[in-house]
Amino acid sequence: MAAPSLLTTTFALLLLALCCGRSAAQNQSIIPVPVPTHDKGCIHLPIIHSTNVNYFSKRGVQLQLANRSDVAYYAQLSIGTPPQPVFVQLDTGSFELWVNPDCTTVDGADADFCDRIGQYDTAKSSTVTSLGTTKTLRYGIGSANITYVTDTITLAGSTTALQDVQFGVATSSQDAFSGILGIGYGKDIATRYLNFVDQLKLQNATRVKAYTLALGSKEAEEGVIVFGGVDTSKFGGGLTRLPIIAADQSPDRVPRFWVGMNSISFTSPAGETREYANTSMPVFLDSGSTMTLLPPELTAEIGRDFGAPFPDSNGFFRVDCALAEMNGTLNFAFEGVTISVPYKELIREVPGTPPACFLGITPSSSFVLLGDTFLRSAYSMSVFVPSVC
Repeated sequence: MAAPSLLTTTFALLLLALCCGRSAAQNQSIIPVPVPTHDKGCIHLPIIHSTNVNYFSKRGVQLQLANRSDVAYYAQLSIGTPPQPVFVQLDTGSFELWVNPDCTTVDGADADFCDRIGQYDTAKSSTVTSLGTTKTLRYGIGSANITYVTDTITLAGSTTALQDVQFGVATSSQDAFSGILGIGYGKDIATRYLNFVDQLKLQNATRVKAYTLALGSKEAEEGVIVFGGVDTSKFGGGLTRLPIIAADQSPDRVPRFWVGMNSISFTSPAGETREYANTSMPVFLDSGSTMTLLPPELTAEIGRDFGAPFPDSNGFFRVDCALAEMNGTLNFAFEGVTISVPYKELIREVPGTPPACFLGITPSSSFVLLGDTFLRSAYSMSVFVPSVC
């Protein structure tokens, strides 16, 4: 497979390719997470879906659709001296790292999961420095009041311990069952300080400021993020360059990975394809969202094609679980590449007798977001002059 050409534009391009070669889950304990070998200057960090019982142990209760702890991908960091392992949700849609959610503000399976991901204790680290500043971070669901500190952070698989990395320690949080590793834009774009991705390059842990993301399939329940380069085994064909839409021209005026989508089409199990009208629009890629958000009328039309003429009282489209075994796709076309998402990756199953299945797309009047139900089928790259690993 030919390597993509080097790019010289900083924070101006996103690359997409059709995902392939997804890794299978391994039978390992929660700590430590095993890491593949890699070249110097690239860090291959496993990302684990929270349903993966090989890492997060079995749930004591069955998850319901209202719970979110079954919908996220997590990376493991070791913080402080000596290192304290914690899991944080990997989020391309935000910009800051914070830890220590208040597990008493979430219920049920969310609270159980929150208790398992690890906490960072500043009193047990000899290298922590309190910066004496605070902030409130707000998300689509949940918020956290944090105080900023700096400390050493070590990534599994890297010989480099990042020194004096700034991040937030929650003093309180609401409706948040994990800390978050925001890997969006950093200093002078979205933050006033060097964020986690900035520090990787500044401290020579990576050759370049870039990362590539392959979530893996639902069955694998894990994937990998490569900081500093590209893993050519994770995609088929070539990577396609897409210009990132400037924040002042984007729908929410926030510096995210907004790109132009040309169209969406539906391919039935019989192989018949139909393009939806008026589906050329800006979208952003968000690993922190399990669902894909599309305009309400379009979502309803797609729901009808999946046999769900109306949403339920919670706004979800219930579909026949048998669809997950069929060969149809929902196709997202961009300039130079089309990502065809199989039915099985679009459909979310909630355990029960019998199980209930829902379309992994929900309506939004605010903006269009391509979440994990899309990203599992795509290899995406945030470009800061990538190399091949």
